[in-house]
Amino acid sequence: MAKPTRKSAHPASKPRSSSLRIIGGSLKRRLIHFEDAEGLRPTPDRLRETLFNWLQFDFNQAQVLDLCAGSGALGFESLSRGAVSCTFVEPNPLTLSQIRANAETLGISDRCHFSAVTAQQQILETAEAFDVVFIDPPFGLDLWQELLNLLIQSQLLHPASLIYVESDQAHDWVPKELTQLNHKKLGSIYAAIYTPC
Repeated sequence: MAKPTRKSAHPASKPRSSSLRIIGGSLKRRLIHFEDAEGLRPTPDRLRETLFNWLQFDFNQAQVLDLCAGSGALGFESLSRGAVSCTFVEPNPLTLSQIRANAETLGISDRCHFSAVTAQQQILETAEAFDVVFIDPPFGLDLWQELLNLLIQSQLLHPASLIYVESDQAHDWVPKELTQLNHKKLGSIYAAIYTPC
């Protein structure tokens, strides 16, 4: 007679569920839910508030590209504040599925596009220009300079495009084709807005 299988004393832990609130606009106080994933690090509330104060007059009818979407917080905040559309780029299928579910819950799926490729692939394969581009990759991947270079070589920017960059390194180097409009350091996070010269 077969012995009963003994259950593991350490079952695989499920990803921890988290949520954050949209801080302004038509969806203010609505919740966004997301599962913890490697490298997923939503922009802190204080920094999001600063960012959207910088950009408060730039979202009316804006086309937004969230290149490293993660929780989707930056894209959803943009849509809440008047952006006409946002393309969420997220290669992790489970994370992208959660962004899609949040868009449906918020009732804004018709203004969202979802892309399950890397940020590099999105830049190389897209010919559409965007008004606002978010670059907030997982810090461990150290991608922000590479993505800025690719953006400059791409067709994703027009002369008035605004690019937000968030990193764990000082922005000592950026392409000469960009000029900095605003910047802030919050703890170990460096954030800045750039536009083509």
